Amino acid sequence: MRILLSNDDGVHAKGIEVLYKALTQIAQVTVVAPDRNCSGASNSLTLLNPLRATVLDNGFISVNGTPTDCVHLGVNQLMDELPDLVVAGINNGANLGDDTLYSGTVAAASEGRHLGLPAIAVSLCSKQENHYETAAQVTLDIIKQLRSHPLPKDQIININVPNVALTELKGIKVCRLGARHKAETMTKQQDPWGRDIFWYGNLGSESDAGEGTDFHAINHGYAAITPLKVDMTAHESLEAMSNWLSEV
Repeated sequence: MRILLSNDDGVHAKGIEVLYKALTQIAQVTVVAPDRNCSGASNSLTLLNPLRATVLDNGFISVNGTPTDCVHLGVNQLMDELPDLVVAGINNGANLGDDTLYSGTVAAASEGRHLGLPAIAVSLCSKQENHYETAAQVTLDIIKQLRSHPLPKDQIININVPNVALTELKGIKVCRLGARHKAETMTKQQDPWGRDIFWYGNLGSESDAGEGTDFHAINHGYAAITPLKVDMTAHESLEAMSNWLSEV
């Protein structure tokens, strides 16, 4: 089995190192990841500058691009054979609910799916980085199941794991995405020269975190598994919109 492994925290992040060690138990793993932290990059592509790939001492490949660039470059140029699976992570922090829209981790996985490959995104729901091994083991368990339960061609799997020891994990739940309230407004500050600078505020609090959501699973000690589709069409609105546009 061949796996292309990427992330959005950067090629030197602890999460990708832990996941690499776990995945090498079951597969031949090629790491292609950004040369810096690209959190929040979503599905952005580098179109106006050339991409460069550098092989590091540990064999990981560092790219001066986004997570999406890394997967695209890995599949089309850097691997001798097509991977059987694209895996993104382990992200430092949750990718729950609305977060998935901005996530470079989820974007790396969805790029794998765009290229016709099954793909998984995995995140540890904490900034403390204490229990990446738990997220790695959950990922291994799911990959083993995919061998007999392949993903539909239009879906990826989004995995979120609470920051607890494996012995404390209550189990795995398949969930829908929850939602957050509006994020805090941006913060205005001054740099040392008195010029205005701006920072994004904190994430919004949970607004839809009831039973059945990914937020609920994580808050109750379970790993949250959500199948995601790239199709953003609001199918339930097609008929109504066609009706009122017929009057135009």
